[in-house]
Amino acid sequence: MKNKKYFIIFIILFLIILIGGYYILRIVKNKKEENILQDYTPEQEITEEQNRQTIVSLYFINKETKQISPEARLIDITEIINNPYERLVTLLIEGPKNEKLEGIIPNNTKVLKTYLEEDCVVIDFSKEFLEYNKDKKELLTQTITSTLTELTEVNKVKILIQGEVNDDFKDIYSRKK
Repeated sequence: MKNKKYFIIFIILFLIILIGGYYILRIVKNKKEENILQDYTPEQEITEEQNRQTIVSLYFINKETKQISPEARLIDITEIINNPYERLVTLLIEGPKNEKLEGIIPNNTKVLKTYLEEDCVVIDFSKEFLEYNKDKKELLTQTITSTLTELTEVNKVKILIQGEVNDDFKDIYSRKK
């Protein structure tokens, strides 16, 4: 008799849970459909200028740690669409916006030419590039290489001075892990 009583209570509870669950699922489904059908109205329209901007990472020397650190820069995509390598190196020469970072490429340096050979960017600098701090050569090449290898098609960097290989920069540089 007791078992029959428990069995009936169990069946009643099971039916209540089943029916309640069914109605809860219908309510949730209806709310989702309502949300899908509502139009999204942005609070503020995105301007054409904002739509053309992208973030690039430029690497400079951290004044405190003396290690390379990235600086995110928001730039107009039209600045880098034709020759991204030259524009990124030019931004490195101009230096960081963050006062905790410092540039390492000599100020009067000019980028004469840049081009991609397979997965290697070749950068041809003016002779002023050789006025770099000899103690910081590795940091100099790391800042350039780290910046340019942010681009998916670039894995290596080769540096030329006035169109020729220089003994100081005869290597092909890859990003340090």
